Amino acid sequence: MADPHGFLKNRERITQPRRPVAVRIMDWKEVYEAQEKGVLKSQAGRCMDCGVPFCHQGCPLGNLIPEWNDLSWRGRGQEAIERLHATNNFPEWTGRLCPAPCESACVLGINQPAVTIKQVEVSIIDEAFNQDWVHPLPPARLTGKTVAVVGSGPAGLAAAQQLTRTGHTVAVYERDDRIGGLLRYGIPDFKLEKESVDRRIAQMKAEGTRFRTGVEVGKDLGWEELRRRYDAVVVCTGATVPRDLPIPGRALKGVHFAMEYLVQGNRAVAGDAVPGHIDARGKHVVILGGGDTGADCLGTAHRQQAASVTTLAIGQQPPMERAASHPWPMFPNLFDVASAHEEGGERSYLASTVEFLGENGQLTGLKIAQTEYLHGRRVPKEGTERVIAADLVFLALGFTGPESAPLLHQLPVSLDPRGNINRDGYYMTDREGVFAAGDSGRGQSLIVWAIAEGRACAAAVDRHLMGQTSLPAPVSPSDSAIRV
Repeated sequence: MADPHGFLKNRERITQPRRPVAVRIMDWKEVYEAQEKGVLKSQAGRCMDCGVPFCHQGCPLGNLIPEWNDLSWRGRGQEAIERLHATNNFPEWTGRLCPAPCESACVLGINQPAVTIKQVEVSIIDEAFNQDWVHPLPPARLTGKTVAVVGSGPAGLAAAQQLTRTGHTVAVYERDDRIGGLLRYGIPDFKLEKESVDRRIAQMKAEGTRFRTGVEVGKDLGWEELRRRYDAVVVCTGATVPRDLPIPGRALKGVHFAMEYLVQGNRAVAGDAVPGHIDARGKHVVILGGGDTGADCLGTAHRQQAASVTTLAIGQQPPMERAASHPWPMFPNLFDVASAHEEGGERSYLASTVEFLGENGQLTGLKIAQTEYLHGRRVPKEGTERVIAADLVFLALGFTGPESAPLLHQLPVSLDPRGNINRDGYYMTDREGVFAAGDSGRGQSLIVWAIAEGRACAAAVDRHLMGQTSLPAPVSPSDSAIRV
């Protein structure tokens, strides 16, 4: 354990500092600054001798959190990154993007602010890269087996790296022009600069993983043909079908899915020419949906110098502290102030969009109403309608499942009742040798779940090909989603 009296001496939770708002909205660089070493050590030292570390249960990866907290407190960075990499292929991504269910399960959090686990995690991996402690780990021998991984998000990359390191020849297929999936094009640079993705891809290439960009499986290359070419196929295509809002005025120009906006924004920051680029400069922007995707749109609109930005959520504002319905160590639904919310904009709750309004085919505003709870769902309350101005609306209402039509017709495989790819307890679909991991099989979820499923699916694929495996399997498809 770390300092036995650390949680008594240092009761204050000090999180990673953010750059000043006036400075950071002028560029696309990451919001967070490195924490001062002394502060970081004292925060790691708050990890207590709790007996049963519930942070393990809170983390789908089963990260060895007390161990690397202790090593960080002792200044043993190389050992800390070894323990961190033992369970997590990409801690630089989870340390930046994960909402940290481990911290909600921290035993110290029962009566004190939880340990800053996520901050310690990202500091370990950042130091490791800065000190050149992260090296390729190619396999000692090849098995002669081949695996195709379709999709290069966190689940696909985790599965590919695990399978490559155990000796299989792995090819990752990605329909976009660059590797990374939503890490590349769905997450703005102010949350994750793309150098973080590039250096991991370089490591994986050095280990032997092969990458095929610009290939859309099901269109450029048939699923059945892919299955014939490889000994196993892993589907990691994500849950990319956005939830729509089919109300009057939906066809007006200016109403867009959030991911359309974010992808274009990321391409523009990368220096690409973006035909028809959606630019919020000088416009009144409304974001429907109060989750992470909505916050990403909010931060992007600020950096494009929007005239105003309003976020509308249909539900109630979450509480500031745990509700009785979310007792420790469950992951609570709390009011969150992301970095983008600090930068400005208005947040409204209990707001339902009734109609998109426009002139000559162009969006000019929204008719919204306060909601009430009737017959088991929220509906607009009569007499509360009002109109707000809007030049752009972004639908950040979540995702309904994977783009499954080609997969269903060409292999075929079946879907579960929620529209996700059906699989057994070992990640295999009902087509022999075809597996599914991440959001394509689980549904929209967290990056930490994607990596955990990618690692576990890799173990299942290895066992299928070789009859046994030494790869760790942190989670199974039957694990309850209540942990998120």
